[in-house]
Amino acid sequence: QVQLVESGGGSVQAGGSLRLSCAASGRTSSRRPMGWFRQAPGKEREFVAAITWSGGPTHYSDSVKGRFTISRDNAKNTGYLEMNSLKPEDTAVYYCATDRTYYSGSLYSSAGQYDSWGQGTQVTVSS
Repeated sequence: QVQLVESGGGSVQAGGSLRLSCAASGRTSSRRPMGWFRQAPGKEREFVAAITWSGGPTHYSDSVKGRFTISRDNAKNTGYLEMNSLKPEDTAVYYCATDRTYYSGSLYSSAGQYDSWGQGTQVTVSS
């Protein structure tokens, strides 16, 4: 089982930046693809970005492509989400998650593919 803890959320003005971190623990955490999701009040959880276990290929939702960057440092068992040019519509609770598969080169945007989740960190962007 993988345990995940997000940090780095906060309040920023539109156009600002934040860097989220996801600290992972568990023997298999570095072997699994990692994803970031977000959930705004009254809305369903939505996919943001994903990265393979090796930190190579990445995948982004259209709404964040070009503004957000996902990365990971397996030596530190930590994943990151760099968020730039933030917009009020980016306001949400952000969650990191790890894929149920190991060493997979495939990336998925469906929440059902991920079986370990953090508790979430709030990001608020004001206009």
